[in-house]
Amino acid sequence: MSPGPLGTAVRVAQAVARRGLSTRDCLEQVYDQGNRTVALVVTALSFFGAVMVTIAYAQARKITGNLATVGPPYLELLVRDFGPLTCSLLAAARCGAASAAELSAMSVNEQVEALELCNGDPYADLVAPRVVGALVSVPLLCILGTSAAAISAAFTARYVFHTDGMAFMDPRFIDAWDLLSGGLKSLLVAGWIPLAASAKGLAARGGSAAVGEATTGGVVSACVGSIVLVAAVGLLFQLVGV
Repeated sequence: MSPGPLGTAVRVAQAVARRGLSTRDCLEQVYDQGNRTVALVVTALSFFGAVMVTIAYAQARKITGNLATVGPPYLELLVRDFGPLTCSLLAAARCGAASAAELSAMSVNEQVEALELCNGDPYADLVAPRVVGALVSVPLLCILGTSAAAISAAFTARYVFHTDGMAFMDPRFIDAWDLLSGGLKSLLVAGWIPLAASAKGLAARGGSAAVGEATTGGVVSACVGSIVLVAAVGLLFQLVGV
């Protein structure tokens, strides 16, 4: 029986300290989790930025009548909260499903047991590269997704609502704490997604139904954990007054 995500993290750390990491496997996971997810994140966040500006225009018309005044706080909120949260959910859905499905299929087909019989360690050989790949790719995806949302917002404001689109790319309200908050959220989520998905995948037993259950459970655990982590970091920063 596989431990939960936290227990999996402990076993991964112990396995890596004992056996080391495969650079090739880590690079493959960076490609699988990053390059194959970038189109999804950029496309989704581009539409997200356009939708948010449309909503902001409806509200600004009632209050100030000037959409440009919404731009700087919108960018701050995007960098601090919306960007990391939305990108992490997309990464959890795509990467979490892939990891949970692959590992659960290996568990059901007794490939994990075969690896152990060959003196392999599933936590070092299968889980650790996924964690490293996510720690590299997910923060980069958050940067690309946030940038895509900001650019989309600027274009929508300029060419749809005919106002100052550059206001939505104005960094004057963004400080180091905003960047630290967004970066910390993306890093924590990046570590959680492969751990949650791998824990469900390695625990799978049975037939094809077990693979489906493990995949669904891995995605749910990755998404819910991402939301909790983003909310916890945001609350922590609010409590310390930054």
